[in-house]
Amino acid sequence: MTDANTLPGQPRGGVLSGPATTRAVNVLAPNPSAMTLDGTNTWILSEPDSDLAVVVDPGPLDDGHLRHVIGTAEQAGKRVALTLLTHGHPDHAEGAGRFAELTGTKVRALDPALRLGDEGLAAGNVITVGGLELRVVPTPGHTADSLCFHLPADRAVLTGDTILGRGTTVVAHPDGRLGDYLDTLRRLRSLTVDDGVHTVLPGHGPVLEDAQGAVEYYLAHRAHRLAQVETAVEDGHRTPSEVVAHVYADVDRLLWPAAELSVRAQMEYLREHGII
Repeated sequence: MTDANTLPGQPRGGVLSGPATTRAVNVLAPNPSAMTLDGTNTWILSEPDSDLAVVVDPGPLDDGHLRHVIGTAEQAGKRVALTLLTHGHPDHAEGAGRFAELTGTKVRALDPALRLGDEGLAAGNVITVGGLELRVVPTPGHTADSLCFHLPADRAVLTGDTILGRGTTVVAHPDGRLGDYLDTLRRLRSLTVDDGVHTVLPGHGPVLEDAQGAVEYYLAHRAHRLAQVETAVEDGHRTPSEVVAHVYADVDRLLWPAAELSVRAQMEYLREHGII
């Protein structure tokens, strides 16, 4: 879910983007828009020599897409054994229940309302399926329930909407909070520095091969926007809509409603810190 992109082209739905890393294959959902870029990236993860796979973010409730994901796994000799969610926004999670029916899998997420099965996800959890290892990294900010999944064998991280392949993401106020998001970006920077993560497998847009550069860009972007919002308020733009019209004047108006969510989160952050 982006706050600073133009409307992309409209690719065909159910597109297999191909292997992104040794263990990750992307199947693109047919839901392109100004908010979802080319569509939602559904990730199929597995060890090369295993017949079991994990699917992250089945995407929207689109039976054709869900069956295409299963078929893609089966063509590679894999059976889907587990479904994971990065967060609960419909473009990532709406199809999870139906996907669980089709695959007979549990759905695991941070938010109890999204789970199908008893097992939730929390910091420090390590998920192992068919030799594949995924480490759960809570990353609130875009939403309160946002998670990333660290795939150490590929030196990669699946970021959902926390970091996108193109543009920047929304801090979806009131559920999303800017302070949490800044902490999350610093946590991801530590993954790139301390754990050698170099590849971002995002929820939308292309794969990024410079994970540290992406995180640093996001931190700089947020600092820049925060300064712009602070200045706009000081100049007399008091309401979130007024601030959006001033700060995001060069951004497609289709994205202003999303931008307003981020502005509300930024204004709340500035008030909490006694800046405005």
